[in-house]
Amino acid sequence: MIRVLIADDQEMVRVGFRMILESQEDMSVVADVANGLDAVSRARELRPDVCLVDIRMPGMDGLAVTKTLAGPDVVDPLKVVVVTTFDLDEYVHTALANGASGFLLKDAGPALLMEAVRAAARGDALVSPQITVRLLRHFAAPTPTGANPLTERETDVVRATARGLTNTEIGQELYLSLSTVKTHLAAVQGKIGARNRVEIAAWAWRTGLMTD
Repeated sequence: MIRVLIADDQEMVRVGFRMILESQEDMSVVADVANGLDAVSRARELRPDVCLVDIRMPGMDGLAVTKTLAGPDVVDPLKVVVVTTFDLDEYVHTALANGASGFLLKDAGPALLMEAVRAAARGDALVSPQITVRLLRHFAAPTPTGANPLTERETDVVRATARGLTNTEIGQELYLSLSTVKTHLAAVQGKIGARNRVEIAAWAWRTGLMTD
């Protein structure tokens, strides 16, 4: 069972997210709070598997909450998915730098919300497809770093990942099974020192792999 905490200053949003998540057999909402300070205290108390955090909240904004719960200096970090109305590159970049395991727009829809929660719970990361490629292009100016350490197939998988495709879509495009896609991504993570698919995609843009 994936235990989720919801933090959003709009009650309607919290109620909606709770209904969506609790309709799933593998998810339960352990708390919902209306501000950032309560989000931090309840998250530390309950240790949920995933925290869904809005950006603009009273007390402490979602970016600060993310850094407090999941930042690089946190000894035992929690998984945080930032969910917001605001499609701003600087928000996405800051959220991911602060340790977020995903970034979704509130209009992304129930399916993507549930996929993001499951991805975060298993240690992966998901960013709304409509902002992934634009974000990575903007923040990862190509700086070639020598020979590509990946096999040809791993390179194909990484390029598809950097375009914002899901594992299922990558499998369909490259005629690979889902397990094979996951195996390739795991191998890539080991070779380049990436923690999740977002870092893999950022690496692809940064090293010029997407402009070859």
